[in-house]
Amino acid sequence: MPELLTEELTKLHNTCDDFAGKYLLAPNASHESVRSASKQAGLFSMTQPSDFGGSQATQLALVVARETLAKHNPPYMDAVFGPSPGVLGGVEGTLVSSHLQPLLAGEKRCSFGFTEPDNVAKATFGIIDGDTLLVSGQKSYVTAGAEADFINTLVHIEGMGPSMVVIDTNLPGVEIENKFMSLDGSHHAAFKFNKVLLPLTHIIGEPGKGLPRALKQIGDTRLLFATLASGYMMWVLNLLTEHLKSNDKSGEPRGNKDVVRWHYADLRIKAYAARSMLYRTARIADQGENIVNESMACKVFATEAVGELVDTAIQLVGGHALVDDHPLALLYRKVRAWRLAEGASDILRLNIGRGILELNKGRI
Repeated sequence: MPELLTEELTKLHNTCDDFAGKYLLAPNASHESVRSASKQAGLFSMTQPSDFGGSQATQLALVVARETLAKHNPPYMDAVFGPSPGVLGGVEGTLVSSHLQPLLAGEKRCSFGFTEPDNVAKATFGIIDGDTLLVSGQKSYVTAGAEADFINTLVHIEGMGPSMVVIDTNLPGVEIENKFMSLDGSHHAAFKFNKVLLPLTHIIGEPGKGLPRALKQIGDTRLLFATLASGYMMWVLNLLTEHLKSNDKSGEPRGNKDVVRWHYADLRIKAYAARSMLYRTARIADQGENIVNESMACKVFATEAVGELVDTAIQLVGGHALVDDHPLALLYRKVRAWRLAEGASDILRLNIGRGILELNKGRI
């Protein structure tokens, strides 16, 4: 357990530890059973605003909860926490009743449309005509888009600039061009918008100021990836520790060889560094500071570190860890995608450098 946690956060850690063993790892566990138990335990509402009945947990509390659950490498993690407002946070007017409230209640599902296809020169754009907005363009890699009721979409509105816009997926002109799965098993869709007619009330916040909203959501997701990576690293190290303490065919513990201990120690060093970065960044965020650069640093380091941990663990455990249903093989597929999700590691490194050299943002 991390040091310097308050009594409340220590209790949260213990609650999540117990919850994982009792519900997530139960033989008869399901999305429905986990979701119901999560609501009873008070975990479901942690990601939801207090104005809508949620507990609106701090970043540090979310890190403690998510990391503690992830260290068990359980199924159904996605059922524990309720939908968060995302870019709809703080909206007013009709979007509250038509989209935000149903989203938080689990009555509607949303996705996030940010990425443009590589072969498209023009970004998704909108033209205001009276009290309506006409949107055309394309978005690729919309996660869970095929099951979504609406997409929070970055649209360049003519004369105003990048804006976040709610686009219902059942509207005329909204077309799914492609559905696909990625290595980690997640589902995505590519969308085309052909003169989709929307009311101006579907613009989220002030027109032209959608990019900061979009980047905040991406920043929160980057810290989420770093948190899960940290939890999975602990799971890998626990598995590897037990393996290295067990005897090989000669009767000697597998961890007695110096070369094995060197690799094992190197993995522990990286896990220690990743957790230290993660908890420090969460504390900085809760002080109200901008953590754009810090969350990028956490995401890059933690997702690369967990990939190295899983890869090295497979090497040390041996060939049977390559079997499709081995936990290490499954985890390898899951974490590999994270080095590309919400900003590829190479791009984030460039952004961190720019943040320091051009904007004087970021810290050591």
